Amino acid sequence: MDHNTEGIKAIRNEDYEEAVKAFTEAIDANPDDPIGYINFGNLLASIGREEEVLKAEKFFQKALALDPSSMTAVYGLAGLYYNLERYEEAAKLYEKAIRGGIEGADAPYMLAKSLERTGKLKLALPYMQRARELAPDDLQIRLSYGILLASMEMFGEAMEELMFVTEHDPDNADAHYNLGVLYAVSTQQRGHALSHLEKAFTISPDHIQAREVYNMISQSEE
Repeated sequence: MDHNTEGIKAIRNEDYEEAVKAFTEAIDANPDDPIGYINFGNLLASIGREEEVLKAEKFFQKALALDPSSMTAVYGLAGLYYNLERYEEAAKLYEKAIRGGIEGADAPYMLAKSLERTGKLKLALPYMQRARELAPDDLQIRLSYGILLASMEMFGEAMEELMFVTEHDPDNADAHYNLGVLYAVSTQQRGHALSHLEKAFTISPDHIQAREVYNMISQSEE
């Protein structure tokens, strides 16, 4: 078993000290191989502390210096920037990763989220739609797609997405909250709005927004 494989196995076992040791040995043994730097960068990024995050950026950049065509390194750095709320940089890298051949629903989903965070909703929409097409059973993607559609006042399509989520995950508080708000702003069905909002803060008692909107609607009917 090579050092990179040992490190990945250690991460799965949540033995991070062993993972650090393994990836360090991988880099020492093959300093011109970007894989060790990518693995070390992913490990440091997952730890989440500021010091480790800054180190992770350097590892990804080192990997790209060795192999500018490494989309795995590009994707890892994009995720790092997203978590650091550097959304414009993240969006550029996610787009580069997609163009470079990164497959699956996660890349267009994260690109859409990055664009959404910078207020570029129209640009985000086709990528979120693509993510939904690639992973139609992914409830987080369907929820995010529904919220994005609602933000763009595409209420009918948003309703379909949010109802799909609540049907397949009846205890999804965020889906019930957004569905309740959608009923309130786009229909006259206040009963449905109140029902979904109540479900949201019943499922998640700390969902303050759901309770506040529920109270606001209830008081307006008095």
